[in-house]
Amino acid sequence: MEALIRWQHPNRGLIPPLKFISVAEETGLIVPIGEWVLYTACKQNKEWQDAGFVPLRVSVNISARQFQNNLVATVKKILDKTGLAPQWLELEITESMLMINVEEAVQTLHQLKNLGVHLSIDDFGTGYSSLNYLKRFPIDCLKIDKSFVSDVLSDASIANAVITLGHNLNLQVIAEGIEKQEQAIALQKQNCDYGQGYFFGPPVSKQRFEHFLMGNSDNAALKISS
Repeated sequence: MEALIRWQHPNRGLIPPLKFISVAEETGLIVPIGEWVLYTACKQNKEWQDAGFVPLRVSVNISARQFQNNLVATVKKILDKTGLAPQWLELEITESMLMINVEEAVQTLHQLKNLGVHLSIDDFGTGYSSLNYLKRFPIDCLKIDKSFVSDVLSDASIANAVITLGHNLNLQVIAEGIEKQEQAIALQKQNCDYGQGYFFGPPVSKQRFEHFLMGNSDNAALKISS
């Protein structure tokens, strides 16, 4: 499962992240917002585990400012405070973020890995990372950007290349933005490990996700390989 942020404004209604994340980045508010999201996701995941639900890993997107702002100490503090075991947390980091300062990124990722959390590269294929650098990052999975998934029925070359690359590096591969059954089938034929998107279910509230955990909902990011 992936934690997503939405702003329910009392007067303007639901404000999508595209409307406010960029402003939060520019003003620096993304750091406290990001820490709150990370804490809330870990706390909720631990509560679900304590309630007896099957343990699931929750993934949380990390911004560039967060990554450069004592992220390791923040993650350790939140895990200690919430009591969530580190293997049930995954941090999603974009490849363009890692290329800002490769040596510093490698060091930070190794420190996070030593904590026991999972690491994934989000929106893979949209940045300009070197494959030589990719081998140095201690990551667990690649997430194929939805722009390549949307083209998979007409031109699957990039998606297939990412899947092959990921598997050759012993990484799991997740396809983002799957909206049609045909896309899921095409990716399954290429041995993509996991998929997420509106075909499986839209973003849902905590309450609706609890219904899914109890077996009363079909909304989920599902494994698409046999």
